[in-house]
Amino acid sequence: QVQLVESGGGLVQAGGSLRLSCAVSGRTFSNYFMGWFRQAPGKEREFVAAISWSGGSTYYADSVKDRFTISRDKAKNQMYLQMNSLKLEDTAVYSCAGDSRGSVYFEESYQYWGKGTLVTVSS
Repeated sequence: QVQLVESGGGLVQAGGSLRLSCAVSGRTFSNYFMGWFRQAPGKEREFVAAISWSGGSTYYADSVKDRFTISRDKAKNQMYLQMNSLKLEDTAVYSCAGDSRGSVYFEESYQYWGKGTLVTVSS
């Protein structure tokens, strides 16, 4: 059974940093993309970043480019999201997703999802 489990969320002041982790068990996504999405209160879930598990190609939403960095550790079967210069509008539940077989920007492309971790940015 495939499981994705996020960790690392919490409360941080604006301008601060957090690193989210996504632990994958049950299989490896060696041929497909993994991604991070987020859902703010009252809003739809949106794409944040994606990475190809094998080649390390990365994609970012414009709103997080130059502030967030996605990475993966193939040996540990984990994915990360380093978030710097956090803003109030980054407050959301962040979810990792695995095994994208279409456009990495669309949540419908992903086969597996974690339950999410809450990031709250305060002023």
